[in-house]
Amino acid sequence: MIYDVVVVGAGPTGSTAARYATMGGAKVLIIEEHFSIGSPVECTGLLSTRAVSECDVRPEDDFVLNSVRGAFVNSPNGTCLPIDGKRTKAYVVSRKIFDRHLVSLAVDTGAELMLKGRVTGIQQKDGIQLLSVIHMGKMITVRSKVVIGADGVKSNVARYTGLGKVDRILSGVQIEAVYSSNDTDFVELFVGSQAPGFFAWTVPVNERISRIGLAVEPGNEHNAINYLRKIVNKNKHLAGNCTNNMLDLVVGGIPIGPLKRTYSDGILIAGDAAGQVKPTSGGGVYTGAVCAKMAGQVAAEAVSEENFSANRLKEYESRWKSALGRELRTGMKIHDFVGGLTDKELDDLIGSMNNNAILELITKYGDMDHPSILLKKLLNPMNSRHLIGVFRAFAKAVL
Repeated sequence: MIYDVVVVGAGPTGSTAARYATMGGAKVLIIEEHFSIGSPVECTGLLSTRAVSECDVRPEDDFVLNSVRGAFVNSPNGTCLPIDGKRTKAYVVSRKIFDRHLVSLAVDTGAELMLKGRVTGIQQKDGIQLLSVIHMGKMITVRSKVVIGADGVKSNVARYTGLGKVDRILSGVQIEAVYSSNDTDFVELFVGSQAPGFFAWTVPVNERISRIGLAVEPGNEHNAINYLRKIVNKNKHLAGNCTNNMLDLVVGGIPIGPLKRTYSDGILIAGDAAGQVKPTSGGGVYTGAVCAKMAGQVAAEAVSEENFSANRLKEYESRWKSALGRELRTGMKIHDFVGGLTDKELDDLIGSMNNNAILELITKYGDMDHPSILLKKLLNPMNSRHLIGVFRAFAKAVL
């Protein structure tokens, strides 16, 4: 089995990379370790409008369950900061159907798909990558000129090829439950010690059902499941709206902070596997799609030139860092700053932001995928006079 490009992982990043490599003239195989595309689900299923667009699809009724235009941000003391984007900012999707839609696009362009294939090793011989794959219980060898690792947070491709692993992985858990959402146009966020280092959320699927979850920094006293159980039972707002009827449970990790290097001889790493995830929100579909396109294009170009060396493939890293590197670095500084605030400091920050001038700025410049745009506006002395004490410390940490 000889291919120009093998993509390991059939999530949005993998299928997009495969599609762009195929469009570039490469013979492509996608290897997916599970029997079913889109399962198991390890995502909130809340995608920004830009994320859906970056995947080259339109929001369609078959995978869009709800649309969201804003968020209610709740401080530890219960103060609510209402952020209204005034128009649709994100979609609540069925990831299973969304992922299958993207894979079908890749297959339509000519990519081949192998289900139930687990890569157990990668070796290089005469410039060709030899993948050991257990497929339907049998060991086979797949040969490829370039391998794109899009195999998620625990990427075996990155590990097998010496590119290491993402250093920081947030522990996450989410349930789907019967929940009385106050407004299905808004998600709810809960910050502070109830979800240390990150936040908790509710994402409305419809009027009766929401996805409720949180993520926490590694090394905390309790695991994510215990924190979720505690917040659902003890937070007055959540406890009052949520029933004990849990319909689904998802656990997983959110990698933040990119790999030190995302390429090697015949190897490219993209998406969650490369840590190309927004540290502010934990979302990886938009950033993964941006990087996947570049990975597919660079891989196809390298194949056409018969040059799969690390020196040739490093163009991929240059391109994605030019597009996203600064945003991811800024996002990490925001993540660390906010995650390091005490409950009292968060109460003060959210309370001071709860005025018309700041809310108008957030409405106008708030961007799920590019938080640095809003940050620059807030740090403008003319705009931040209401937050001067907090943002002096914030500017020192971030800039």
